[in-house]
Formats: sequence, structure tokens, C-alpha cells
Amino acid sequence: MAVRMELLVCGGTGCQASNSNRVLEVLREGIKGANLQDEVNVLMTGCFGFCEKGPIVKVMPDNIFYVEVDEDAARKIVAEHVVKGRIVDEKIYREPETEEKLPEQSSIPFYRKQIRIALRNCGKIDPENINEYIAADGYMALAKALTEMTPEEVIDVVKRSGLRGRGGGGFPTGIKWEATRKSNSDIKYVICNADEGDPGAFMDRSILEGDPHSVLEGMAIAGYAIGAQFGYIYVRAEYPLAIHRLRVAIKQARELGLLGNNIFGTNFSFDVEIKIGAGAFICGEETALINSIEGGRGEPTVKPPYPAQVGLWKKPTNINNVETFANVCPIILNGADWFAAIGTQKSKGTKVFALAGKVNNVGLVEVPMGTTLREIIFDLGGGIKGGKKFKAVQTGGPSGGCIPSEHLDTPIDYDNLTALGSMMGSGGMIVMDEDDCMVNIAKFYLEFSCDESCGRCTACRVGNKRLLEILTKITEGNGEMEDLERLRELAETIKDSALCGLGQTSPNPVLSTMKFFYDEYLAHVKDKSCPSGVCTNLLKYYIIPEKCVGCTACARVCPVNVIHGEAKKVHVIDREGCIKCGECYRTCRFNAITRK
Repeated sequence: MAVRMELLVCGGTGCQASNSNRVLEVLREGIKGANLQDEVNVLMTGCFGFCEKGPIVKVMPDNIFYVEVDEDAARKIVAEHVVKGRIVDEKIYREPETEEKLPEQSSIPFYRKQIRIALRNCGKIDPENINEYIAADGYMALAKALTEMTPEEVIDVVKRSGLRGRGGGGFPTGIKWEATRKSNSDIKYVICNADEGDPGAFMDRSILEGDPHSVLEGMAIAGYAIGAQFGYIYVRAEYPLAIHRLRVAIKQARELGLLGNNIFGTNFSFDVEIKIGAGAFICGEETALINSIEGGRGEPTVKPPYPAQVGLWKKPTNINNVETFANVCPIILNGADWFAAIGTQKSKGTKVFALAGKVNNVGLVEVPMGTTLREIIFDLGGGIKGGKKFKAVQTGGPSGGCIPSEHLDTPIDYDNLTALGSMMGSGGMIVMDEDDCMVNIAKFYLEFSCDESCGRCTACRVGNKRLLEILTKITEGNGEMEDLERLRELAETIKDSALCGLGQTSPNPVLSTMKFFYDEYLAHVKDKSCPSGVCTNLLKYYIIPEKCVGCTACARVCPVNVIHGEAKKVHVIDREGCIKCGECYRTCRFNAITRK
């Protein structure tokens, strides 16, 4: 039955953590209390992407976008907007600089430059209702492929679209499908790699939570194209909401005959099973993932042979990630030329990025390939938090590189990021400001790589340990000039000799920070100082005599009693005994203590 209004409540993990489930309940209670349940629907949708401002409620067809909605605001939305038709002003998004109210989603800068293909249904439909997906042209691409196209024609469309794998390597998807189809075997497999492990990345999780059928449909089309009848979705156990919604989607698709035997009355059969991973970063590498599904250790194997020839259970296997599959259906429906018209010459379509770190608008953005880093960070992301100065952005997860401000106007695509010593990866984008120490950042990512190394090859297992030891030595103030050369040589050696792609790219944070922020390495080694004031062992605290009023607050909080001075007279710090805890720095109300 048609209703006059719908209230769409963000049900992504971020908004649920901010109590959107309770907001949903309050809205439904309010609608019921106003006896409007036959006129107004309240729906839980997938992620809107604007995580910084969640929980989000969107009112349709009025197209009003409410941010940071709590229980009280939810009651007011019902009482004012739904019942009386009056917009609740205080929950409308305001442009931070101008205070201009922007009630419509499309007018908010965060969304203005976005083109949503992979995220097309997130924030629009109920991900647990297959009928809503079907109403949004869901499963039409599969029907078209099965009833109007040969497998070779499907592969040709995907090849001409220019779609490249969104999981990290950027390998052309159509060529991968073609190679698997040409492999001679009666059994083949499709695998969806949903083992998203980059710190700060949540693109694939949001697609699975917000639009799981788009992934299932993309997998089924891939199965038809390569000649597979079965697929696996390998998803980490840390994504319980995504797993729940996938299970619901698979059950509903089977009930409607959209998975299983003789789909759409054809002789094509395809089904899907979920495999839950334990959360090992290495299982994002396709051969390690295959080993894990087979019950073995998550370790990569030497390539060739590639999975397209010898994959799961020794059968030809096609592996793509979640975002790649989510792009397939629009390509089949709209054609290769439509998709290829978006993006750059060598990187077609759009890319979803998880924007995080020291940026005002944390969230998910989907922009055309070729959008510059400056547009993403400052136009969509709203700039740097607290008015601080931008220092670098790290793309591509822990194996990516740190890109400095002089390259902010670089159009983002696979090749440009590689040329800068970084990589696209799965789409993580961590923004850093002037307070971040780039030597310490490189050390942080090395620690992650060491923790997550599967240990199979010496280059990664031992080499990264030695890299981390050198970085630790430098950040503790014990570095020597020779260490910088050792650091570079060892990083290059690991890059050239590690077994898998993850090991080969693990030194990228070291190499990129040495390339763009070498002055910070020199400061740590030659001057024994950390310019950003992050590396504790290199910090020195000083009292600025001109600002010190002798309030004694610093002396009273010092746990080792090394701050001396009489009341109302300038104090001094005995740096020999200082343990650099920073309590004095945090306590001083007169900004009289500095650290260098």
C-alpha cells in the first residue's frame, strides 16, 4: 500500500553505535501514537556515508536530511515534521563556515561531488527486504545477462567498461573473468573477497550492510560469465551486521529462485555460501584466502599458477572484492560506454573511499576516478579538524604511502598513486595534520605489518622486524646516520623479494615518508628531536619565563617533583629527572610550558 511519507534511518554500523536503533524505535512509536502507521513508513536503511553526523534520518518525499538525531529529536521530527509539516531546524545540517542551513542531501558539500554507483542503494532501501532491491532495478542485470547475452558478451561488456578490481591490485576485471572462463574444467568457483582489513577502511562492510543483493547479483553474473555454479563470500567475523544481512539476503534470493537451480527458467544454476574468516590481514591476499577457505593456514602461495587456472580445491576460481561486484550490475544494465565515460583514461568509473583521521567529515565518499585529493579532503571532507595544517594523507591501507601537501592536486587513479609511492588499495584514506610525526607514522604501520605477517617468507617475516627495530631506534633517539641508509636499502630489498603483494608493499610507508619527509628523519637522528612533539623519548619540556606566573600548578601535578620554584615566581624544570609524562604541559593554564 502506498504511503505519503517515508522516514529513512541509517542502519550502518557507525550510526547503530550512535544509537540509531533506538531512534528507529522512537520514530515508530511516535508514528503509531499519532495513528499514522498507515500513512508513514519508518525504514532502517544501509549507510548514508556521512558517519561524522550520524545518526541520520531522511524524510521522503520531502527530501529533508536530518543529522545527529537523538531520541528527543526523533520525537520532534514526528510531532513537527510528520504531523504539522514543519521542518525541525535545529537538526538540519549547517555549513560550518557560513552557518547556512542545507536541508537537502544533495546540497551538502559532502555529497555534492559524489557519484554513487557501488553505493547506489545504500541509504535508500531496506537491505533486509528483497522487494525494495527489486523495485530499485535489482536482479534486472542478471535477467538481462541470462536471457539476452552469451557469457562471452558479458565478459566483453565488462572488459570494455574498463572496470578494474577495487580490492587493491587494480587488475582488469574482464580480463580476469576471461582467463577463468578459458580455463578448462567442469567445476569453477566465484569468490567474493570481503576480508576488509585495512585500518580505518569500511567500504566493503557498508556495501554488504546496505546493499547485500547487489553483491550476490554481481557474483551470479560472474558465475554465468566464467561457467561457475557456486560461490563463496569470505567475510571476517568482525562484521556481524554484514554477515546477518548477507544471510537474510541469500535466504530471500533462494526463496524467489534468484539463487539456486535454473535461475529465470534458464539452465544456469548458481548458489552462494558464506565463509567466516578469523580476521587475519593476510587473508585479503587471494591465495591466502583460498587456503583459509580450504581449512588451511592463511598463507599465500607462489604465483603462477594464478587462481584463474588453479584456485579453490585446485579448480579455476575468480576472485573479486565486494566493491568490484557491486559495480557489475550497473555496467550490464547501462552498458560499457556509460561506465567508461566516467573517470580517467586508465582508471574508469568511481571509487569508494573511507575518509578518516584528522578531517572534519569522516565517512564514506564515492567519487569519479580523477578527483583530486584536495577535493576529497577539503571539499567533501570539510578540511582539517581544529583548523590545523594538513601534513599528509595515507592511501591504500598499511601498505600504502603517505602523500604530502605538494601533491594534493594529483588526480586520484591507480597509476598516479603508484607513481607517488602509494597505492589505491581498497580505499582507505587517513588524513594527518601538523601534529603527526611521519617517522612515528611509518613505525605504526610497520608494527601492523609485523603483527599481521603470516611468516612464510623471510623478507616479510624477518625483514620487516629489522625495519621496525631501526625505526624504533630512531624514534627513541638512538639513531645514527648510517641507519637511514640501512632503512632505505632494507625496505627496497623487501619490496623486491617478498612472496606476496602484501609483503612487497609493506615497506611503502617507510619509503614514502623517507622520500617526502626526510627532514623529519634527519631531525630525529642528527638533532635528537621530534619536530611534531610525538616521540616521547625525544621530547624536552621547557617553561617559558615570560609566560610563567608562578601559580605552582605544574609543580603540584609533577609525579617526580622535578619542577621547582617559589609561588608567584618563574619555575624551572629539572630535565635530568623529567619522565616526560606531559602532566605539566596539560595542566598549565597560561601556555607557559612548551615541548620540543
